[in-house]
Order: sequence, then structure tokens, then C-alpha cells
Amino acid sequence: MPIVEANGIEIMCEPIGNPADPAFIMINGLGGQLIGSSGFVFDEDLCRRIAAAGFYVIRFDNRDVGLSTKFDGAAVPDLMETLARAEAGKPVAAPYTIADMADDAAALLTALGIEKAHVCGASMGGMIAQTLALRHPSRVWRLISMMSSSGDPDLPPGTPEARRALFEPVPVEREANVRHTLRAAQAISGTGFPFDAQRVRRQAERAYDRCFYPMGVARHFMAVLAQGSRRSALRRIKVPTLVIHGGDDPLLPPAHGRDTADAIGHAAFVVIDGMGHDLPPAAWPLLSDHITSFLRCAMRPGADG
Repeated sequence: MPIVEANGIEIMCEPIGNPADPAFIMINGLGGQLIGSSGFVFDEDLCRRIAAAGFYVIRFDNRDVGLSTKFDGAAVPDLMETLARAEAGKPVAAPYTIADMADDAAALLTALGIEKAHVCGASMGGMIAQTLALRHPSRVWRLISMMSSSGDPDLPPGTPEARRALFEPVPVEREANVRHTLRAAQAISGTGFPFDAQRVRRQAERAYDRCFYPMGVARHFMAVLAQGSRRSALRRIKVPTLVIHGGDDPLLPPAHGRDTADAIGHAAFVVIDGMGHDLPPAAWPLLSDHITSFLRCAMRPGADG
């Protein structure tokens, strides 16, 4: 896996597939490492399914997590205080923004010699992907926003259990941290697909050993809150767009996905019944079918972009 210099930082990335195929960059959610560590991270096997369908898949560690550049000198926020400030409509200052993270993705493409790519993001990654399409439209062929949101403050909140899982203090000790990750992953999962506790445990252990860095996750959350609503801006997105959302998402209810699609205007909206705020292996065949079918439309003669 190469580390590349992009947008003034170092980004750890992992290309999968044939570089001659159309590029497809996959942007992880809050605190997610490219190896997997949470429900909103693109698992290697899912990426390989999409690569096998004829796409050059690129996944990477966002700034401040995994093996990408850490912002050690930046402030570590009090999450509950920051959330309360945002929910009261007060401005939130952040060490960096979702726009900065979108610029990271664009610069990563440049560093890899890729002019234009399909872009997919999950959860916070969907917010980054939307912002990438707004800030760098010439770099985006097609856009997929998964289990994400427009950021509209009037949208329904997640369940108390799901919100608690997101905001609970993170244990430092390894086994306690793994158990915490298991509880959180189950709290945001849906009821329509099996919850594979052993797989989640393995991911949590591997992620902890690779890079335990909760300060970066907290700063990711600040970046999300600082950006606020993208709803009015989303109408400027002109690239073909697919919005995918779990019908059983307890963290960002399906209304968040519907609102994103409605704000963009021309976006297709797909609900995966029984899927929560996660990407369970049993849903991969359905997800990869939706993704690859949408992307292949761009490869047909006369297609958009």
C-alpha cells in the first residue's frame, strides 16, 4: 500500500484492480480505516467484488486516522459540548473541514495520475463525496452517496441507542475497546441482515493494532458539524448521482437519504430493506449490483460525462 503526498499531507491508499479500468474512489466514514474498523467502511472483499466487475478501486485512510497524516497539534473537542452547540444553531470551529477532506481526495487522484473518477462515499464519506462533486466537478464522473445526509438540521435524529453508541467515551485498553466497537457496531446495524460478531471483532482488533487514534475521530466529527447543511448547495451537482440508504438505518434514518436525493434533484434513490448504518457481507451482492449497474451506464456509448 503506497503513501502519497497530496494536498500538503501524506495519505495512505490501496489501489485494487487493473489501472487501465475506470477509476472508482471509495471514501470511508467517520474514523474508518481503509482496512475496516466500523460499519461505515468499505471492506476489502466488497472492494474486490467491484474491481472484478471492471473498475480500478482506490480506498484510503482519510486524514487524521489510520496511517495518513495526524493533526497532533490540533485541539481535541468535547463531543457532547460541540454537538449541543451545533444543535443550538451556533457556529462550530474545526481544525479542518469536510471541504479540506474533499480536496484531499481530489489531490490523491492527481497524485495517482488519475484525471477523473467515479466517487463513492459512505456516511461521513458520503458528505465528503458530495463536497468533492461540488468543489471539483471536473474530477467526478459519477457520484454515489451511501447512508449519508444533506446535513439539513430539520431531518429526524437517530435513535437514542445509535447516538449513544456514537458518542460514548472510547476505552483505551485493547479488549475494552474491542468490546466497545462490537456494541457500537451492533447498535447501528439493521435487522434484515445477520450481524457477524466474529468478523466485527477481527476488524476491531486489527484496526486497534494498526492505529488507535480517537483524537482524529473526534476531529472528523467536528468537521461534520462545522460544515452544517449542504442542502441548498446540492442542487449544483450535475453529475449522474445514485443515493443508497439502509431502510433500517438507526443513526441516519432513511429520510436523510431521500432528502439528499431530492436536494440534488436528478439523483436516483435506492433503499436497501433491512440494512442499517453498516455494510453487512450479506448485503454485498445487492450493493455491488446496484453500484456496478449504475457505473456501467457511464461506460455505454453516449452516456453522460
